Amino acid sequence: MTTPADPHTSVRYADIAVGDTLPDLVIPLTRTLIVATAIAGRDYQDVHHDPELARERGSQDVFMNILTTNGLVSRFVTDWAGPAASVARIKVRLGAPNYPGDEMRMTGEVTEASDGRVEVAVRGDNSLGPHVTGTVALRFPAGDRASGEEVRS
Repeated sequence: MTTPADPHTSVRYADIAVGDTLPDLVIPLTRTLIVATAIAGRDYQDVHHDPELARERGSQDVFMNILTTNGLVSRFVTDWAGPAASVARIKVRLGAPNYPGDEMRMTGEVTEASDGRVEVAVRGDNSLGPHVTGTVALRFPAGDRASGEEVRS
């Protein structure tokens, strides 16, 4: 497993190998997190902030919106990769809703590493099962690669 020395340094691209696992991240799913992040993202759908209306629409409670999930996926991978890496692409699929009072455990594994690009398979599980599955593609700076390695955009 590759881990940066501290949160302000990056994992070195040269030290990353396919099969490396990222440190798990457990996110408490508080009502405040779910409501505040929906409102901050200007997602005013009542299912993200009004428990009564969410239940009327068939949900057990308010639930996390996709923008928040995308942000948490990005945070999970960039916390591991460090500030020198940049996110090139995020592809996710939603599953079980994230409800207040639960927690989501993020896990990840490097599935590709080539030409300064790294792809990480990610998964976020709550007590109902997988909330999010997908991949995050990262780019690492040219100075972080072994000598002679080309950068492809």
